[in-house]
Amino acid sequence: MSRIGRLPVTVPESVKVELNGSDVRVKGPKGEMARSFSPEMGITFEDGQIVVTRSSDLAPIRALHGTTRALINNMVTGVSTGFATELEVDGVGYRVEMDGNKLALYVGYSHPFIIDPPEGVFFEVDSKTRLVRVCGYDNEVIGQLASDIRKIRPPEPYLGKGIRYKGEKIRRKAGKAGKGKGGKK
Repeated sequence: MSRIGRLPVTVPESVKVELNGSDVRVKGPKGEMARSFSPEMGITFEDGQIVVTRSSDLAPIRALHGTTRALINNMVTGVSTGFATELEVDGVGYRVEMDGNKLALYVGYSHPFIIDPPEGVFFEVDSKTRLVRVCGYDNEVIGQLASDIRKIRPPEPYLGKGIRYKGEKIRRKAGKAGKGKGGKK
């Protein structure tokens, strides 16, 4: 039995769950999400908990068990409390600011990158520390958007400039091999 798949998902009082076979619809204070799962998974809602069971012990079905439970848990958590991913912008002259509800990144190119958030996602910016928070209720969308923002100017290994996740360690490289060694003899 999957260690994650066998755990029930506790549903808070503020979240409403609708099950229609293998379709799950979750509605809460932050938003509403719906997703279809494999019909091989048995999804039941009882006593304020969602329980996921599998129909057989075949390898592909066992692989879906924990994944299905984790996706349902992310849906419930997202509509009740939400998710956030933080990005740091590091570099001389690099800055980030809000343009209405859009994010404007000035990261060394001749033009700013203006990012329009998808539905259910919003940005929070701290201009002093150059910290960007991508917030919303869909963890999958937030993670993809944060990854796309990071790809605009990924951190480079020599000076560490660029956009990185908060707490991400950048492996630094040494500069030129002969630098500072004394020159010709």
